[in-house]
Amino acid sequence: MSETIKTDIVIIGAGPIGLFAVFELGLLDMKTHLIDILDKIGGQCAELYPEKPIYDIPGIPYTSAQGLVDALLLQIKPFNPQFHLNEMVEKVEKIGDPLFRVTTDQGKQFECKVVVIAAGGGSFQPKRPPIPGVEPYEGKSLFYSVRRMEQFRDKRILIVGGGDSALDWTLNLAPLAKKLTLIHRRSEFRAAPDSVNKMRALVDAGKIDLVFGQVTALHGDDGQLQKATVKTNDGAINQLECDALLPFFGLTMKLGPVANWGFELKNNELIPVETAAFETSVPGIFAIGDINWYPGKLKLILSGFHEGALMAQKAYHYCYPEKRLVFQYTTSSSNLQKKLGVAPQTAQPA
Repeated sequence: MSETIKTDIVIIGAGPIGLFAVFELGLLDMKTHLIDILDKIGGQCAELYPEKPIYDIPGIPYTSAQGLVDALLLQIKPFNPQFHLNEMVEKVEKIGDPLFRVTTDQGKQFECKVVVIAAGGGSFQPKRPPIPGVEPYEGKSLFYSVRRMEQFRDKRILIVGGGDSALDWTLNLAPLAKKLTLIHRRSEFRAAPDSVNKMRALVDAGKIDLVFGQVTALHGDDGQLQKATVKTNDGAINQLECDALLPFFGLTMKLGPVANWGFELKNNELIPVETAAFETSVPGIFAIGDINWYPGKLKLILSGFHEGALMAQKAYHYCYPEKRLVFQYTTSSSNLQKKLGVAPQTAQPA
């Protein structure tokens, strides 16, 4: 057992919401450690769709998911957050008032005054396609996410699925692929109508192929796909040559140990919170981002940022119960600007 790490705040989850929480907490002089089960910072944005475009961040007409993560890391750099990756929080115990002990599956222990759960939907795993013998191809020529679009340039790609992920990557990879075939079980799609329309336009233009059926077998040596057997809806059996298979059958979201921390869950998967500071039923434990629930909840990054800002105001009183919190604006506060390492703004002469 390593020495206990003592800090003000432990944030569970290092996605965009957890990262922005570091900023809001840092402005109020609270030190943070972040724990994430993934091997990288950025949560789902970094793991599942780093190159996917995001259009609804205020004041930023366009960024990629990884671009947003990179910008948040730059924004919180002055506060020197500490990251603990490839670790899962197994236990959160109340040992004082306020004081918590947080233990990970690696045996690491933290003591903190506030716990912030920003774990998205919990830990997530892609659903495997119902194809015999997929394991040898996983990570070599069968991928559940796209981390680098360039690795698919000039490849023969099969994309399987009918949801947003399947359609998004069909549209994004079509210009790069040597040949791209989208396979879906039926003619109805669950994706955004605009994406479906754009996909059908590519089919009509002869730029991609659309097949209604299912992949039933994979062929190739040493994990490298050479072709796939596809049974179409009319009963025909076809062999499609391919270099890469991207099955998008959705994700299995699991709360994991969070479900055993004493919260009364909503639909067995979300943590109810109040809306003044997004605190759970356990004083000193907050839940922000996609993992929480309250009436009117919207699963948007924007909403998670708002929740993080209000959370920090309440967390301050747990960390500094003897101090009065004075609300300040970064625009006009020389104190906050000093923390951010920017030059104080001075009035311009008339």
